[in-house]
Amino acid sequence: QVQLVESGGGLVQAGGSLRLSCAASGRTSSSYATAWFRPAPGKERELVAAISWSDTTYYADSVKGRFTISRDNAKNTMYLQMNRVRPEDTAVYSCATGSRRTIATRDYEYNYWGQGTQVTVSS
Repeated sequence: QVQLVESGGGLVQAGGSLRLSCAASGRTSSSYATAWFRPAPGKERELVAAISWSDTTYYADSVKGRFTISRDNAKNTMYLQMNRVRPEDTAVYSCATGSRRTIATRDYEYNYWGQGTQVTVSS
């Protein structure tokens, strides 16, 4: 059974930084694509960033240049470094993975989800 546990959320001022972690258990996460999602108003969840098994990365336009996705294979943990955060980044961030090695942009293509971690950015 694959389990994902996020941590690192909290309250941060606009312009500040935060690092989210997603610890995986049950399999080697580096063999599969893993992603960070957040809710989008009136839409399905928005893909924020993702990393493939070969370390190819994807970023939503809204976070490009500010957020960085990475992973520590020895710890089976993925990270989302959030810099220069904005009030509109406020959301519950969830990590997800599935059976694909390459990045998928839709949330239904991911089978396993963490419980989410709240990020609140104050102006």
